[in-house]
Amino acid sequence: MNDIALSISLGELCECEQVSRQWLVTMVEHEIVIPVSVAGEVEDWMFDTRSVPWMKRAIRLHRDLELDWVAIAMILELQQQREELLVENRCLQQRLQRFLVEG
Repeated sequence: MNDIALSISLGELCECEQVSRQWLVTMVEHEIVIPVSVAGEVEDWMFDTRSVPWMKRAIRLHRDLELDWVAIAMILELQQQREELLVENRCLQQRLQRFLVEG
């Protein structure tokens, strides 16, 4: 499958997700979301649209559970690792299944 990365500006992202510029800058400082382009001023930052779901999770954790950004960054990192491990596990199970069928 071919992943096509689309970019969204800081202003568009703030408007779309109804968050302040400061919240987004704070999320970048904690590496919750990472701009793909940081050339120029903060207003010129561009973000990969694939990071939007992670940003939404962070906002929800902050608003609903009133967690601080450090805790949110840790939670999201663990969730991302979990997702990666699940994908890896599925791949290994498929390889093992082929081995068992052939053997």
